[in-house]
Amino acid sequence: MRNLKILHSADLHLDSPFEGLPGSKAAVRRAEQRELLSAMAELSQREHVDLVLLSGDLLDSSKAYYETGEELVRALGSIPAPVFIAPGNHDYYTPKSPYARLKLPENVHIFSSSAISRVELPELKVFVYGAAFTDSHSGPMLENFCAERQEDYYNIMCIHGELGNPDSVYNPISEKELENSGMDYVALGHIHKAGGLKKAGSTYYSWPGCPEGRGFDETGEKTVSIVEFKDDDCTLTPFSIASRRYQIMNVDVTDSDPLIAINSKLPDDTVRDIYRIILKGHAEQSPNIKELYENLSHMFFELQLRDETKMSCSVWEKAGEDSLRGIFLKKLHSLYKKAGSPQEREEIEQAARWGLAALDNGEELVIHEDK
Repeated sequence: MRNLKILHSADLHLDSPFEGLPGSKAAVRRAEQRELLSAMAELSQREHVDLVLLSGDLLDSSKAYYETGEELVRALGSIPAPVFIAPGNHDYYTPKSPYARLKLPENVHIFSSSAISRVELPELKVFVYGAAFTDSHSGPMLENFCAERQEDYYNIMCIHGELGNPDSVYNPISEKELENSGMDYVALGHIHKAGGLKKAGSTYYSWPGCPEGRGFDETGEKTVSIVEFKDDDCTLTPFSIASRRYQIMNVDVTDSDPLIAINSKLPDDTVRDIYRIILKGHAEQSPNIKELYENLSHMFFELQLRDETKMSCSVWEKAGEDSLRGIFLKKLHSLYKKAGSPQEREEIEQAARWGLAALDNGEELVIHEDK
């Protein structure tokens, strides 16, 4: 069969609220999310793809911004290849959904039923199969499904679902169903972490993950996939189109100045990224989070600092000093020695940290609001 090149993406979650960011920066991120559509269009042109598969949750909800709908129409219309969308649990298809309201370009096909249907692309010798979530949950769509094979034709599927969890309410899929599906490739969505190219029987499948992180549960590099059938083989190449990344960095500040310890570990270019820096190790007193933020925040799009250092043993030595700190520590140290479990001791340590931070006008965790 002829070579076939596919751009596969999913889980853009356009118009996400970005609740972890201040309001003004959340608005910036939503605008930047729309740029992912243009980036995908440019990648499809540059890589000369034959087909684009978008496997659900392009939108975060049914309440898309007007600008997002406009960009969806413009960007997808600029792709010089057929585009298929299989709505997922966040952007499920209904007669009132944005997909039904938008006047989409002729090269875009949206699956609108939970029953699997097929579109023929004779010029590519490809059958594209797919289905849509029509509610926020879905039963199994691939159950007892097996497509017919036609000589010299590829069978490709675009669908949103979850593998290996038969109790899932998000279109549970088994490897056996993939193996028996009659597909050459199944383009999946729903899982936000890319899993690479996999195979069940003669069926290749993958989740590309989300193309850009939206929180600290989606850290690091995020990508879309170029899947290519060539010389009776299938390969997957990830491409990054993200503008920013979420990163979590742990820094041990034991016997160190926290600012120096952080700076020594930071990579060169962080200004576009969103960082959570967690201070670890032992310290005699809580690091000054506010002062650290003032010194570091200009180096990031957004910065969170979290103090998870533990108290040095020497801190307890100050218990009983003729001061408010000493009296406070003496009472807590008495409870600490009577504690019946490591967990209880840890809780008392944390109480001591909060108390000392309050006495020093410090903070355990800083959340930055719009000014």
